[in-house]
Amino acid sequence: MDNLFDVIVVGSGVIGSSVAYHLSESKKHEVLLIDKGFPLSGTSGSTQAWVWVHSKTPSWYGELSMLSAELYPFLEKKIGDVEYKRTGGIAPFFNEAERESALRLAEKQAEVGIEIEVLNREEVLEKEPSLSPEIAGATFSKIDGNVNPFRLVELYVKAARKNGVHCSFYNPVNDIEKSGDIFQVKTQKGSFRSKKIVLAGGPWSKELGKMLGMDMPVKQVRGQILVTEPLQPFLKYTIGGIRQADNGEVLIGYSKEEVGYDRRSTLDVMQQTARMAIDFIPALSKANIVRCFSGIRVMPEDGFPILDEVPGMEGAYVIAMHSGITLSPLIGTLMTELLTEGETSINLSRFSLERFNGIQSR
Repeated sequence: MDNLFDVIVVGSGVIGSSVAYHLSESKKHEVLLIDKGFPLSGTSGSTQAWVWVHSKTPSWYGELSMLSAELYPFLEKKIGDVEYKRTGGIAPFFNEAERESALRLAEKQAEVGIEIEVLNREEVLEKEPSLSPEIAGATFSKIDGNVNPFRLVELYVKAARKNGVHCSFYNPVNDIEKSGDIFQVKTQKGSFRSKKIVLAGGPWSKELGKMLGMDMPVKQVRGQILVTEPLQPFLKYTIGGIRQADNGEVLIGYSKEEVGYDRRSTLDVMQQTARMAIDFIPALSKANIVRCFSGIRVMPEDGFPILDEVPGMEGAYVIAMHSGITLSPLIGTLMTELLTEGETSINLSRFSLERFNGIQSR
């Protein structure tokens, strides 16, 4: 293949593959998707895969998540069945003091169109009888759900390829240089040139940023998840921290540890996660854990998404965020608007690199 492209996307996780796919829809761009591994070898292949909206705060962040969740049914019509299920989401709380916070959350989220019910104990247990009678109540929203991340990323890449996107996997990027208006991306398998470049490397965002002479304001955060043996279906909703997959397995956990790129599972967090599961759903004390896994997610320093052109480096763009599963349909759409039209249908000023002090590029 010719080594000159309109856009090179570095990183083929759920965000990078979404950008490549959405860019490919018009079939007007020569796009190359590069990854140091393969599309599900990183964060996107080690996730609970919630499409979670209702407790995302502040409300503008919740609104962004809601808009993205609303795109999933349309996305499935275009790329195929990603096993998206809008189950509704329950976030339990264990003492009455938290009810005031829950009511304030519902009030603020309603301002942007996110409907939340604040339930008492009886109402929660009526919806989800397996939850502990020790809970005091919960927030509930119909909009939350989950998806099969393996199907999602696979179908993004498959649809992108069908639309003419070139892929180069198992191909680490060693350096990025710019000469005039052209970027040269040096990889293990040779060099590629492009007019524009999108860095969507997830946990490797800081390393990729250094290639452009910038210090990316992100960190690596590990999350550990326990998986039970397949159980008879008993959970109707996606619970904050727990969900049951189609095959009956229950996925448990939402830990956050800053340990660098260390994907090991640790006994202390596994035990904490198991205790949390039993506190929420006592019947899980009888379930066998068959495996555990860890994933490393990229976390911007303030916790909110980054989607911006690199200061002083026209044509180079950065995308970095956790909640990539929830946000991928919208982020792919917005990045395509930015690359093709130079403007977006949603104001991206909140996601600018300028909110971090001292971000500069060479």
